Amino acid sequence: AAMWRALAAAPARALLRTPPARRAASLAVSPAAGPADERVETRVAGLSPGQPVTLRAVAADDRGRLFQSCAHYRADSRGELHLGADASHGGDYTGVEPMGLFWSLAPAGMEKPYQRLVPRNIGAPMKVEVLVHQGHSPPGSMPGPVVAKAEVQRLFTAPGVRRIRLKEGVVRGSLFLPPGDGPFPGVIDMYGDEGGLIEFRSSLLATHGFAALSLPYFDFEDLPRVMKELKLEYFEEAARFLQRHPKVKGPGVGVIGTGKGAELALSMITFLPEVVAAVSISGCSSNTVADLHYGDMTLPGLRFDMKKVSVSDSGVFDIFEALDDPANPANSPSVIPVEKAEGHFLFIVGEDDRMWKSSVYAELAIKRLRQHGKENFELLSYPGAGHQIDPPSTPFCQVAMDRVLGVPVLGGGESKAHAHAQEHSWGKIQEFLHFHLG
Repeated sequence: AAMWRALAAAPARALLRTPPARRAASLAVSPAAGPADERVETRVAGLSPGQPVTLRAVAADDRGRLFQSCAHYRADSRGELHLGADASHGGDYTGVEPMGLFWSLAPAGMEKPYQRLVPRNIGAPMKVEVLVHQGHSPPGSMPGPVVAKAEVQRLFTAPGVRRIRLKEGVVRGSLFLPPGDGPFPGVIDMYGDEGGLIEFRSSLLATHGFAALSLPYFDFEDLPRVMKELKLEYFEEAARFLQRHPKVKGPGVGVIGTGKGAELALSMITFLPEVVAAVSISGCSSNTVADLHYGDMTLPGLRFDMKKVSVSDSGVFDIFEALDDPANPANSPSVIPVEKAEGHFLFIVGEDDRMWKSSVYAELAIKRLRQHGKENFELLSYPGAGHQIDPPSTPFCQVAMDRVLGVPVLGGGESKAHAHAQEHSWGKIQEFLHFHLG
C-alpha cells in the first residue's frame, strides 16, 4: 500500500519541482522582405542561457529544387542570439557571419549536387525559411525539434523598377529602369558561356539607380543556339540603343561582365567609343573560344585543350590548365588591345579561381596598359575567392554543372572568403560605375 501511495504522490512532487514556464523561443529576421543584395538582421530570444541550437535556412529555386544550410550556435546568458555579433561554432560555416545562412545555401541531400541557386524569375521574391532547432545537428542529418521559425523574402526587383523586354533591331534582352524620371547612368550586363538571359544582377543594378540592360548573346529567342562566332556589331547596336535611350544619361555607357562576358566587356570598351567604363569579373585578357569579328578585323578565340583537363575521383572536371596561354607569342592575334580604350577599367578576380587563371589575365591586361603609359584601371584581387563573383549573399558554389560540357566543373574558392569578396566588390562596382557614368 505504501508503494502505491508513493507512486500516486510522485506526479504531485514532480509538479512542485517543475520550473516556472519559460516564454517560448522567438525568431526575428528583419527586414522580412528586402533587397536580395542587402543584409538582414537575425535574432533569437526566449532560449535558456547557453542553450545549443542549430539554425537552418531552406529555400527552393524556380524549379522547386530544395537548398539548405545550417549553423551551430549557443544562446548567451540572457537566452538570446544575434547573428551579427555571435559566432557559429559548426555546421556549414564558423565565426560571426550575419549572412552565413544565405551564402552557404547548397542543394539538399535528395537533390542533384552541383546546382546553382540562381533566380530565373526575378519578378517573384526568393522565399527563405529560417528555422531554430534544439541541439546541434551536423549538416545532412535529421535536425532536432523546431522551436521557432520565420520566413524572409529576398527581392530582386525594387518597387517601381520597370522591366522592358527588348527586340530592338538584332538586339535581345531586358532593360531595367529605376523608378523616377532619370536620366540614369546606363550599364550593359553580360554573363558567360552558360548563355541565355540572366537578369538578377541587372535588376539589382536598377534598384541602385542604374538603367541596366541584361544582354544575352546566344541561346536566347532567335539568337544563335551555340557560341560559334560573335560579331561586335551586335554589342555595338546594344550600346547605341542604351546610349540613345531618353532615360539614360550620356555621353557614354558602362558594361559589366563575368567570364566570357568580361572578355566581351574588354573588347567593347576597346573598340566602341560609346563604352567608357568596363567592369571585368574573372575575365581573360584575350578573346577565347569563339572568334570575334568587327568589320574586317577578327580576334581568333583561344582554344581549350581537353588533354589538359583533369578529372577527380568524384568526377569533377578541373579545366584550370586547359586554355591556350594568352602570354605565348603564338597567341598574340587573340589579345584584346586594351591600350586603345579611352575609358576606365575595373578588374575583379578571385585568387583561387580554378575555372581559369583570371589573376594572371588581369595582370597581363594591366601590364599592357602600363606599357602604353596608361593608369586608367583599378584591380580588386580577393584571396580565397573563386570564379563566379556575384552580388552579395548569392550562394557560393565551388563546383557547378557546366551547361556546355554537361559535367561538374571546379570553380574554386572557399565559401567565407568568396562571400566577403562578393559583398566588398558589389559596393566597389557601384562606386566605379557612378563615378565614371555620373
